[in-house]
Amino acid sequence: MSITQFKDALNAHLPDSSPVAVPLGEPIAVASTLSVERNDGVETGIWACTPGRWRRQIKAQEFCHFIQGRCTFTPDDGEIVHLQAGDALMLPANSSGTWDIQETVRKTYVLIL
Repeated sequence: MSITQFKDALNAHLPDSSPVAVPLGEPIAVASTLSVERNDGVETGIWACTPGRWRRQIKAQEFCHFIQGRCTFTPDDGEIVHLQAGDALMLPANSSGTWDIQETVRKTYVLIL
């Protein structure tokens, strides 16, 4: 068994930065990730994103806990979900919708492939 620990998730350096894949207008959000992929279909990590609107592209089921910032997620088939530091969210596999980041967010996450 291998244990993964992320120390000080709020301040950890996130090495990968790139614009989101499907931006919806300006500003174009930039996401950063520090992740660990395991050989059992699970990925976990820390993710941050600057303000902007974009389409969700992840097909996996996702649990996330927001540790900084403020945003909304509007599912294609549902009502707007308001999120801020301290909130947690479970997204079902193949859920689609629009993220709107108002204040840079940081979250820890688990993807279940």
